[in-house]
Amino acid sequence: MSIHELRLNFYRGIFRKTKSINKVSKLVLAGGTLATLPLPLAALVSLTITYKLDKMSERFLTLIGPAVNALAAGCWPCMPIIAALWAQKVKRWSDHLVFSASRTVFHHNSDAVVQLLKSCFSSTLGLSPSHISSNGGVGALLGHGFGPHFSGGISPVAPGILYLRVHRSVRDVMFMAEEILSLLMHSVRDIASSALPKGAMEKLKKSKHGMRYGEVSLAAAMTRVKLAASLGASLVWVSGGLSLVQSLINETLPSWFISVHGSEQEGGESGGMVAMLRGFALAYFAMFCGTFAWGVDSESAASKKRPKVLRTHLEYLASALEGKISLGCDWATAWAYASGFVCLMVACTPKWVLEVDVDVLKRVSKGLRQWNEEELAVALLGLGGVGTMGAAAELIIETGL
Repeated sequence: MSIHELRLNFYRGIFRKTKSINKVSKLVLAGGTLATLPLPLAALVSLTITYKLDKMSERFLTLIGPAVNALAAGCWPCMPIIAALWAQKVKRWSDHLVFSASRTVFHHNSDAVVQLLKSCFSSTLGLSPSHISSNGGVGALLGHGFGPHFSGGISPVAPGILYLRVHRSVRDVMFMAEEILSLLMHSVRDIASSALPKGAMEKLKKSKHGMRYGEVSLAAAMTRVKLAASLGASLVWVSGGLSLVQSLINETLPSWFISVHGSEQEGGESGGMVAMLRGFALAYFAMFCGTFAWGVDSESAASKKRPKVLRTHLEYLASALEGKISLGCDWATAWAYASGFVCLMVACTPKWVLEVDVDVLKRVSKGLRQWNEEELAVALLGLGGVGTMGAAAELIIETGL
């Protein structure tokens, strides 16, 4: 008898021990063939299924369980097979087994990961029509765990909890950063459309209190934009840590600004609002990522890499402000990002400014002046230390600030 036939007989022996072979067979049929388990995993599952359960011996299964999960997650569709077998052995574990089997799809399908990330944004921002996440916020993102909270079966698992369980198995981390950035931009568009519905701009023009109404709408939109940016930065930090944050600031963001985005051509006044909100969202997004990775002071070990990354990014920013780089995004997006990022540095992380080369700070300040941001340019030079004092004084004299 060949090894292949021996393995098949071993699998058949395992399946005969279950009470419902037909249900399991229908579950694992794929392409007309019966999906099987690898031999070591099949032996381990067979041992756990045939092991007599009691209060004393059940603690051994708590050691075997994580090992089975880790092995099964690496080979599709092992976990659904194991869940089908085990659900017949211990009924009270069925909810946990269903959850473990369902999350294995994210290990092997990048589209499923994108949909999960999209659910994280829509639930947090309250953009989902589902009654579970209509209010938005952290509660909708993280939920209340999983378990038989609802009569008749397992309660829905919050997208944030599910992402925390599956993100370590995603192989392409850079893909995650790019998708998070893309979803952030789509979320900003949805926020703008919900803050200013169709026809609202005409109503603003005709209303006596239109400006006040517009200010309230813009303030509400900005609040949600900050929330979206903080969520995006949290997902980036959880997914790849320090290395992914540095790659995002030095590579992904500059590439995004250079690339041409067809969805940006939305026209009209609402389109200008979307472009501006996108720039502010990216500024908060980059700042949140940086503070998660490096902190706001100079005490952490990770902060040793901060000056180099900041220098590279601000050099790129200075070149963009000086018109030396052709940008593919709307000018309002570039203006909002440049002014927003520098403003956040000045207000929230002044120690970062001291770590940037004096010549780079002068270039950024000069570029801000060209975009009519004299006050921000002076504030930036004022935090640059002794090396920028002369340039700050000259700028104050010239502008009369």
